[in-house]
This record gives sequence, structure tokens and C-alpha cells, in this order.
Amino acid sequence: MKLMKYVPMLVGVALTVFAYQRFGWQGVLVVTGGIVMWALLHITRTMKVMQNAANRPIGYVGSAVMLNAKLKPGMTLLHVIAMTKALGEQISAKDVQPEIFRWTDGTQSRVDCEFADGKLVQWALFRPVQADDANGATGAPAP
Repeated sequence: MKLMKYVPMLVGVALTVFAYQRFGWQGVLVVTGGIVMWALLHITRTMKVMQNAANRPIGYVGSAVMLNAKLKPGMTLLHVIAMTKALGEQISAKDVQPEIFRWTDGTQSRVDCEFADGKLVQWALFRPVQADDANGATGAPAP
């Protein structure tokens, strides 16, 4: 999977070579313009996600249960930050793989997400024990 990070670069080089062989320097300029546009769009999206996350507390999410329902294996950390609109609270040690981030909502429910190489591997939802649940309440009214 580590080869996947080189694929866009290899595709760009292949397109540039093809454009030069087929259209000369004009083709190279068109392909280079397209690559620059793609890079600018990617950077703009990343900056917008980070700008939205800067306005929220670290590790906060509106609903941990809804976040848990929306998560899928293989999602990037950037996608999860875009969904929560907040940076996750880093639980694991810095620069150690896998990275573990936590998002908590107002009811103290939390989702712990484990990322390996920037991709979501697994996650777990933790909900606090309610006072009724702790006393063994059955949902019937008290006499």
C-alpha cells in the first residue's frame, strides 16, 4: 500500500511524456496546467477543512453516535476532520503508529479512532453509564 502515494506522481510523469510525444511543448504546458490546477484544488480543500476545524474545540463532535455511524474503514484523517469539523484529541504518543484520536460530544459519549498511515483502521464508541442503568432500572415508574 505504500506504493499508492507514488501513483499520482507516476501518472503525472506519464501524461507529460505522452503529451510531449503527441503534441510537443504545447501538450506539456496543458498537462502541467492541469496538474497545477489539481494541486491547487487539493490544497484549497485541505485549507478549508482546517479553517473550519480551527473554530471548534479540539476533540469535540456534535454527536458521537452519528459520527460512529458514518465512519468507514479506509477513510483518511482529513475526511474524519471534515465530518466532525474539529481536530481530534490525540490519545497516542506523537509520531507513533497507529495514531489514536478521540472525539467527545456533550453527553460524554466518545469515539476513539485508530489511524494507520493516515487511514482509518478501527474505531470504538464509548457511552457513559446512565444513573438509571447503574441502579438496574427497568423503565417502569417508581412506586
